[in-house]
Amino acid sequence: MDGTVLVADDDRTIRTVLTQALTRAGCKVHATSSLTTLMRWVGEGKGDVVISDVMMPDGNGLEMLPKIAEDRPGLPVIVISAQNTIMTAIQAAEAKAYDYLPKPFDLPDLMKRTARALDNKQAPRASTTDTQERPEELPLVGRTAVMQSLYRVVARVMNTDLPVVIWGESGTGKSLIARAIHDFSDRRTLPFITLTALDLQELEGPARVLARVKGGTLLIDEITDVPDEMQARLVRMMDTPGEYVPRFMATSQADLSQATESGLVRKDLYYRLSGATLKVPSLRERVDDIELLAAHFLAKSEQSGSGAFTLSAPATEIFRTYSWPGNVRQLENAVRRLGLTSRNAEISASEVEQILGNQPDLAPLAGGSTDTEKLGASVGGHLRRYFDLHGDVLPPPGLYGRILREVEGPLIEIALDATGGNQAKCADLLGINRNTLRKKITELGIQVTRRRKLM
Repeated sequence: MDGTVLVADDDRTIRTVLTQALTRAGCKVHATSSLTTLMRWVGEGKGDVVISDVMMPDGNGLEMLPKIAEDRPGLPVIVISAQNTIMTAIQAAEAKAYDYLPKPFDLPDLMKRTARALDNKQAPRASTTDTQERPEELPLVGRTAVMQSLYRVVARVMNTDLPVVIWGESGTGKSLIARAIHDFSDRRTLPFITLTALDLQELEGPARVLARVKGGTLLIDEITDVPDEMQARLVRMMDTPGEYVPRFMATSQADLSQATESGLVRKDLYYRLSGATLKVPSLRERVDDIELLAAHFLAKSEQSGSGAFTLSAPATEIFRTYSWPGNVRQLENAVRRLGLTSRNAEISASEVEQILGNQPDLAPLAGGSTDTEKLGASVGGHLRRYFDLHGDVLPPPGLYGRILREVEGPLIEIALDATGGNQAKCADLLGINRNTLRKKITELGIQVTRRRKLM
């Protein structure tokens, strides 16, 4: 790399590590713990790239971006932040940041992004969005890699006209993601309408829906539940939307491509909806967010007058190992009940067991089998419980692919960890072609690093 990088962060360790890494890569580095100093450097014409934290002792890094763009049009700014909410990603995108990374970040990844910023100076762009009128926080909480990845995609598709499909298990927050995309988009002053199969039963249904949405956002809820005949009406509605063309979004519990192959979704409708696809992870895929989410819901309960509560360490561990078939919605309901029934400020493990014992699938995903139990028997037990949860109703289509992903993901992640992130060794260990491994890593969204993460 060749160029000068300005680093602004109040954490001395991060400044030191970035300075050393960038210097070794061939860059000149100026590092500071002050936004005032950073802005002085920018005004003096120093720096080819800026790496800045958000929360600084003398101000907010995001609020400085319009001033940087005014003083130095085209100067790329990479934002790093420990504020791990979707709001930070959205604000960074709206402020026209070159890139955004949550803390803790992967150092090699940040180096690659810095190199791209040095090679591709961005053109000047003016921010046209006012974030001051918006809420400071959305109820979409998560610091895990899968959630941060989702936040970045939401920020990228927010102000486009692409149709969006949001899929994931029940209770993961698909409708919440759709609402967030609308509320922070250029269409936020227009209606947000959720459409169900009932709205399409009559021939005039599509016309009435279009009259209500008036060019805003139209969300088709659980698209796989819409009968074929009504899906045909949706196709015609999307082809002839009238004077005011809405943005189309849809939610689904199944991967829409697999649902189309299974015949649950018409191909012509699938082709019209598949502009951007967002996968909302289950709680089992973001275990490290459970404690954060529980604290968030406990704080909400306190605001509603139920008292101040925290989870004890044993109670937190039960939350982490529980399978959460109802995902975030089930977690929120459990926390609310604990806020009403707990006798002490610190919620005990026995209170959690009592609440979760009345809900399906208490068996933990971790540590639930004996040392002598074979993998096949353990998987079989979980699959039987999964089918039992649905009672007399079959699970959503695409089960084969979902189960394979559930097994493939942890297998590849653990194998990569065991081989220190060396993909050649990992492919040899798994007995698969290296190109196949790379493809799987991309498809499953697995983060690969050969170095420890910077805390």
